[in-house]
Amino acid sequence: MNIHQIRNVTIVLEYAGKKFLIDPMLAKKGTYPPFPNSPRQDQNNPLVNLPTSINNIINGIDAVIVTHLHYDHWDEAAIKALPKDIKLFSQNEDDATEIRNAGFQNVEVLQEDTVFEGIQLIKTKGEHGRGEILKLAGLVCGVVFKHSEEKTLYVAGDTVWYNAVQEVINTHKPEIIVVNAGDNQFFEGGSLVMNKDDVYEVYKSAPNAKIITVHMEAVNHWALSREELKSFINEKGIEANVLVPNDGESYSF
Repeated sequence: MNIHQIRNVTIVLEYAGKKFLIDPMLAKKGTYPPFPNSPRQDQNNPLVNLPTSINNIINGIDAVIVTHLHYDHWDEAAIKALPKDIKLFSQNEDDATEIRNAGFQNVEVLQEDTVFEGIQLIKTKGEHGRGEILKLAGLVCGVVFKHSEEKTLYVAGDTVWYNAVQEVINTHKPEIIVVNAGDNQFFEGGSLVMNKDDVYEVYKSAPNAKIITVHMEAVNHWALSREELKSFINEKGIEANVLVPNDGESYSF
């Protein structure tokens, strides 16, 4: 497999001969207003440009996976750029309806036993924060990818560390894990996605896995920088296991 970190949570995954685009946010730097009630109110989103052209990103894509509809995962630029007949997976029927209303004709709701071109796609649970903030953050999902010729991959999505993430790791024993680790948050309510301690919990739960951290430094409410995370994993001695890609960087496994 090849995992190409584009920006924020947007990745291009080549897996078992198919090419997936996950959580596409494709707008130019500064297109959208900042998330409210959070840091960097003087900076529009996204904070950085794409590392390559939209055409390069969407060229040859076989399927798109949208874990939820927050605009840093599914934006107007993606809606405009993607062909309306492309295969697209959503987390539930509500999201599927909204995506269909945007003109997409080939939308399927992920299940725990979805199969696409011989690749098993297993929808996993997530919690987009802890406590009261969950009501505001809404439903999210992750995906486990399985194929006989590939390592098992777990894309956790917008979730903090909690028991369901542990259960996914225990059940599916992923060898590669992608986590959203920018510790994004509002002024109240705490982490919306994983912070550095959550990443360490993932490592302790899957000490032999390669863990790739994304959702970093691209939207205004981030709280954990790449440099701070790198310092933390170096202190813990786990830098061989936890990878912190720059935008545009790729890994093959």
